[in-house]
Amino acid sequence: MNILIVTIKSWHIDNFYRLKVKYPQMNWYLIDNKEFLDLENIKNISPNYIFFPHWSWKIPKEIYENYTSILFHMTDLPFGRGGSPLQNLIIREIYKTKISAIKVEKDLDSGDIYLKKDLDISLGSAQEIFIKMSDIIFFEMIPEIIENNITPQPQKGNKIIFKRRTPQESDLLQLEHITKRKVYDFIRMLDAEGYPKAFIKLNDELMIKFSEVHLKNNKLVGRFEIE
Repeated sequence: MNILIVTIKSWHIDNFYRLKVKYPQMNWYLIDNKEFLDLENIKNISPNYIFFPHWSWKIPKEIYENYTSILFHMTDLPFGRGGSPLQNLIIREIYKTKISAIKVEKDLDSGDIYLKKDLDISLGSAQEIFIKMSDIIFFEMIPEIIENNITPQPQKGNKIIFKRRTPQESDLLQLEHITKRKVYDFIRMLDAEGYPKAFIKLNDELMIKFSEVHLKNNKLVGRFEIE
């Protein structure tokens, strides 16, 4: 069996190599650059499954119509279709969610569901949560889908769309009804590789960026940088 993983995130790439060792009887392939995701490369691999953990770009129609293509979304679909799911959940103070494994279709996050797994996002940085999510995807969900040959089922429930956040929305002073918990959530939900960190502008030239926040003895402690 040929299995293709398509991702650019370091934590998923690390787990790809761990999974490759754990299941040596399968042929594992990795695409870690969006420029290499084209039909010719896919034909050369001839995958039985293509998995897209944490993928933010459009997947070509000729790929998902000809190969079983599965992506993973951090909401209990159809609730939370769309961009920035972690940030949109935390800003709404939703701390218990699901990882949905779905069939890639034309419409965003609209595909049939293969399976769902619970995910607690109440604590930890975005990076820590993404790593925890990756472990569930690679060592629970992908093996279960492959080994059980799961047939996906249509999504059920009310469709709620999330809007992708912009870097400007990382401004900490945009928070309303500020509490320590809200500040903690805001900083941690943006603290991951490739994400615009929470910031406060001091003037037109200087900006404070916040990361590595923790709740300790009813205080917030963490790291700040001035750029």
